[in-house]
Order: sequence, then C-alpha cells, then structure tokens
Amino acid sequence: MAENTTDHAISPPTEGPPPGLNRSRKQFGLFLAGAGFVALSTLITRRSLVRRYKSSIPTFYQPNNRPNSVNGAMEAFEALNIATINVTSFAVMATGGMLYAFDISSLADLRRKVRGGLGVDGTEKDAEEEFEGWLASVLARKREKDIRKELTDERRG
Repeated sequence: MAENTTDHAISPPTEGPPPGLNRSRKQFGLFLAGAGFVALSTLITRRSLVRRYKSSIPTFYQPNNRPNSVNGAMEAFEALNIATINVTSFAVMATGGMLYAFDISSLADLRRKVRGGLGVDGTEKDAEEEFEGWLASVLARKREKDIRKELTDERRG
C-alpha cells in the first residue's frame, strides 16, 4: 500500500549561522586584519631595531673609538617606511574597531548613520532642494544688506 504523505511540505529548520552573524564577522574581520598588520609591523620594527643595535657593537678586534660608517639618508628612509607601516596598520585596526562598534558594514549603512545624525531625512533630491532653498535665502539676505549699505552710503555722500 502506498501512503500519500505531505510531510515534505514542512521543512525542518535549517542548520546554519544566525542572520546577524555573517554581518558581525564581516565587521570584525577588518579589525582582526588590522590587528594582524599591527603585529606584523611590530615584528618588522623590532627586527630593524635589533639589527641596528647589533651593527653598532664593535667586533672583537675593532677599535671602539671610531664609530661604524652610517648612511644617514638610508636610515632616515627606512625609519620613514617603518613609521608609515606602523601608522597605517594602526589606522586599519582602529577603523575596523570603530565600524564594529558602530555596527557599520557597508557604505549604505554609513550613509544612513551619517544622515540620521545630521538630521537629513528623505532622499538626496529632497536634501539638495532643501540646500538650494537655504542658499537662495542666504544670498537674498546678503543682497538686501548690500542694497541697504549702498543707500546709506548715497545719503551720506
């Protein structure tokens, strides 16, 4: 006997991450990438400082009253590069942390948060029209002030 069941219409709950987890992973990923870059730049900086320290120590039979030859331009260039790497990696980590803290994962989220903070509601077209109206009123007031100033100058002069 063949039984006609319609149990396949009701699907069991799917196993998977909650909907907000992927968003959270994406946000936290930039912070972790920045933290990795900070660790890498710290390692590069440490290695450079150790190498510089070891090159300044005289060898066994070398007189210690003569310093080793130093290329100042090359050292300055290397210091600038290391400082740039350190600052950039810290900036990436800080940006990732701020995006995670403020729950921003895309440019659309950023626009929504910024416009909400500025009090701009509606579309861009509405905001542009509002700005044009404000600018026209400011220019009209300026023109009125200029006309009053010219009239007072003519009366005096």
